[in-house]
Amino acid sequence: MQNNTRTKKLHICKNDTVKIIAGNSKGKTGKVIFVLQKEQKAIIQGCHMITKHLKPTAANTKGGIIKKEAPIHISNIMLVSSGIASRIGRKLDDMGKLKRYSKKTEIFI
Repeated sequence: MQNNTRTKKLHICKNDTVKIIAGNSKGKTGKVIFVLQKEQKAIIQGCHMITKHLKPTAANTKGGIIKKEAPIHISNIMLVSSGIASRIGRKLDDMGKLKRYSKKTEIFI
């Protein structure tokens, strides 16, 4: 029996503008800061904020409560291209390279 540990190629990349389509932050748009490929999650700037309690340490003597972005599953976000959120596909361009394209506008991204 062979263990298949390949990671799936995602339709979202760093610095993409995305719209959240499910969850508490539904409808918000933001820029992707970081993509966690193995977990199939992304961190989006200013969206899906959580409250984190920090214990006092040598570096941070007071501790405290901070707000930060939490990861969102890739299935709950949609790429925004030319102002419209749409599904993403892959097809060959003129040079023979596989590129992402918007299925709504059919424009390469």
